[in-house]
Amino acid sequence: MPHSPAFTAVLFGLRGCLVDFGARCQAPGNAPARPTPGALPALHWLREHGVPCAWLDELPAALGQHLSQALPAWVRRPDTTGHAPWPAPDACWHALMQLKADRLDGCVLVSGEPRLLQAGLNAGLWTVGLASCGSLCGLDEATWQALEERERELKRGKATVHLFGLGVHSVIDQLEQLADCLADIGLRRLKGEKP
Repeated sequence: MPHSPAFTAVLFGLRGCLVDFGARCQAPGNAPARPTPGALPALHWLREHGVPCAWLDELPAALGQHLSQALPAWVRRPDTTGHAPWPAPDACWHALMQLKADRLDGCVLVSGEPRLLQAGLNAGLWTVGLASCGSLCGLDEATWQALEERERELKRGKATVHLFGLGVHSVIDQLEQLADCLADIGLRRLKGEKP
């Protein structure tokens, strides 16, 4: 990933962000979900640069832990029990407190879930929407790749318009593009832009 101003913390959605959206129906006892394209390299890069990360989801704890088994053990779900449901900002703030983030400046939320992105916006975070792998397209990676290019473009376009309509700061297809996106956010921060 390119050099950019230091990021304070990065929060991720789980389903449709770090793990394949097809995992939305998996139950404990089934095989763990697969990481999305680019998820593991992005997480490892952030770890190498000392950027704490966590994931958020509204799943019951046991199912969330099951789905996240393919992720590095250091990327955990913070305890957000008892907080108002998304799009309230509580879960984001509480996650950042558990990551020991000392400021909101440089905190980013990455997700394909509109309600979680809205929670990130409400919390004052930089937000990155995922167009092709989140709930707006609603397809796992294999099904997405099986679509004809025109159909993928149509779904991606609709999701992108919806995400920008929410007010997110950037939209990418998948986490494979996160490096360039964070570099862009870094440049925007250098110019004094705030979320």
